Amino acid sequence: MSKNSLYLRFVRQILPSPFSIAVILTLVTFILALVFTERPENSGSTYSMVILGYWEIGFWELLEFTMQMALILILGHALALTPFVNNIIDRFTIYCNTSAKAAFTISLLTILVSMINWGLCLVFGAIFARKVAERAKAHGWKMNYPLLGAAGYSGMMCFHGGFSGSAPLAVASRDHFLIQEIGQIGIGQTLLSTPNIITFVLLLIIVPSVFYLLGKRGHDTEINMVFKKETHHVGGKSQGAERIDNSKIAAIVLGGIICFIALRKIWVSPSLVGLSFIDLNYINFFFFGLAVLLHGSFAKFLSAIEEAIGGSAGIIIQFPLYAGIMGIMTYSGLGALFSQGFMEISNATTLPIFTFFSAAIVNIFVPSGGGQWVVQGPIVTEAAQNLGSSIPKTIMALSYGDQLTNMLQPFWALPLLGITKLKAKDILPYSFLIMLVGMGIFLISLLLF
Repeated sequence: MSKNSLYLRFVRQILPSPFSIAVILTLVTFILALVFTERPENSGSTYSMVILGYWEIGFWELLEFTMQMALILILGHALALTPFVNNIIDRFTIYCNTSAKAAFTISLLTILVSMINWGLCLVFGAIFARKVAERAKAHGWKMNYPLLGAAGYSGMMCFHGGFSGSAPLAVASRDHFLIQEIGQIGIGQTLLSTPNIITFVLLLIIVPSVFYLLGKRGHDTEINMVFKKETHHVGGKSQGAERIDNSKIAAIVLGGIICFIALRKIWVSPSLVGLSFIDLNYINFFFFGLAVLLHGSFAKFLSAIEEAIGGSAGIIIQFPLYAGIMGIMTYSGLGALFSQGFMEISNATTLPIFTFFSAAIVNIFVPSGGGQWVVQGPIVTEAAQNLGSSIPKTIMALSYGDQLTNMLQPFWALPLLGITKLKAKDILPYSFLIMLVGMGIFLISLLLF
């Protein structure tokens, strides 16, 4: 048995399910908060109940976000089931007849899409990987499907340097919560800076190349997954009010209105900064309209939704657990305490490096760019001011660290897993290797620039 096979076997054996990982991280966070953040007024068993209270408060704070993520999976999947989108993706899958070519193409296009929006890249990568697998199954080709799934997930290690990066877009606004401390920092100093563009180019070249090499190593197997359920046939003669459900005109009107509203926002956007409106709500709104429009009737749209909705189970049940972890990290002060420890041992040269590593570790417990910026932003920017370090560079260091450990943390992989029917332990052995590659790229960028 090769070393590569031993590595894959070892990682898959020690990795529990994403739900179990969330439970384990909850327990670890609780213990760390109990040990390191206990206050004199809340001692002993009393403070443990306080932390449980923080967990309960946080448990319900991401309900809106949970629904957004469930919808982006369901609507993105339903959109992929339309003939129009199927034909477009099929044009790309023609060239994906080996694992190496497929992994290279999927990762390359996913990283490109990640520069536009992280939510879009996550759905795109998942759907692309699944379509390649479906085509391989239809032709009887052997493929390394877990590798393709990891390639479709690779954009989540690159998005924070693009136009949906939480921290860079936050400080570019005129009313962000640190405006009095650091002022307004435009994307010309962060996202469109020369160092960030060079970093993106390196990611775009190196990461797909690594996936190509991994695909060359073999481990191809027949794809036996059942991708599609038996859905109720939509058609036949409509009677009475059923005519509305099967009406093309009704679908065109509703879908057309929604798409018009969404596209108009792009048209009237005054600048690149204005693209910050492309958030989860915008993507879900646009996907909803497109799916209705391209399916051609309400009945076909709802049939596709019924097929897609099963993959959202992991999101619905696991996101509250991570919200509880975020509650403990935020309200107990554990996240701030952790970041502060790194800042205390930093100087002007090492601050971006320590910011990068602290963000990478905190992201395992608080896998939310916006949430992490709220926790760590005030600390790292104050440290940058006190040490005379570049604030824009420090912000990008935090952004790079935040996205790096997405390759290790299955939180963001849940939508992809739902669409591809893969398990976390299938893709994480490969995404972990990509994380090491990304770490090298980001550290070189931070040291050289």
